[in-house]
Amino acid sequence: MKKILVIEDNPDMRDNIVEILELANYHVITAQDGKDGINRAREEHPDLIVCDLMMPGIDGFGVLKILSTDPLTTDIPFIILSAKSTKEDIRAGMDIGADDYLTKPFEEMDLLNAIQGRLRFRERLSSHNSQGKEANTSPLHFLYSEEKARGIVLAPEVTGRPHKYKKGATIFVEDAFPRYVYYVQKGSVKIFTSNEDGKEFVTGIAREGDFFGYKALLNNVPYLDSAYALVPTELLQIKSDDFFNIINSHRDVSFMFMKQLAHDVQNYKAKLLSLAYDSTRMRVAQALIQLMEKTGSNSVRISRDNLAQIVGAASESVIRILGEFKSEMLISTAGRTIEIMNENGLRAVQ
Repeated sequence: MKKILVIEDNPDMRDNIVEILELANYHVITAQDGKDGINRAREEHPDLIVCDLMMPGIDGFGVLKILSTDPLTTDIPFIILSAKSTKEDIRAGMDIGADDYLTKPFEEMDLLNAIQGRLRFRERLSSHNSQGKEANTSPLHFLYSEEKARGIVLAPEVTGRPHKYKKGATIFVEDAFPRYVYYVQKGSVKIFTSNEDGKEFVTGIAREGDFFGYKALLNNVPYLDSAYALVPTELLQIKSDDFFNIINSHRDVSFMFMKQLAHDVQNYKAKLLSLAYDSTRMRVAQALIQLMEKTGSNSVRISRDNLAQIVGAASESVIRILGEFKSEMLISTAGRTIEIMNENGLRAVQ
């Protein structure tokens, strides 16, 4: 039985939609506003979402933007319901990723046909992707091999010997002109920007296996961030001339960095949306989960100041929230090490 999430703030309209869908043999879950809908989508991972456009707080567009940047929910078909019926309104909904747009009032069969059509399309897509040995990889795997690309760009004759940095050593500073693309062979690097008062905001953490410093080089502009070693770190350096020669000569390398750029844009968008809509508790929980996924370990070693910079909140607030998580048995702490004890509980934090 397919699971449908209905996000609608009008109780009468919500009940009417639920009745239609249950009679059509769908399992229906509901949410009364955008924030509730986002949380239910992350918890339940429905097969399809039907969402009203005009709601208090986070409207339908905001819900779609947030869910479309979350890897857990980005593939869920999304149908917008709205009393707005101009071409501009419909185009706006489709432009940000809606799969369909129905105007109120609508006929029962219009809604059912839209849902059935999106579910059939998703099933055909899943069936197609399941054929072949690389079913769960990006479609780009038909165009390039990431293993081959890394072998080319990280060849010893290109990078030379690893460059070692002590903990706290500066790798590059904001407004300096880029000369290298960096690859983390060992350790981790904090990438951050500062405001006029010197307050830092972390824009990324590069760990083993990550490239960084290439965006400014590709855009031919000074660095917009600074970077320093969080721990003793070893980096491979690809000179700018060598990097561009490789990009121009090897399609595999070009596609690898195109994919990385797209991934970075998605992450930045998700972070901005989180700052706009999510509570500080939720941002702290999400930051811990992301660090856990990045390191592949339930143990995250990070200072409270650095975690606060990632979250975009005061250190005092982050320390207080970590204390709450500890009392709720979601985490344990020992010095700078944070042990995640209940991943599902962290993901459910609001």
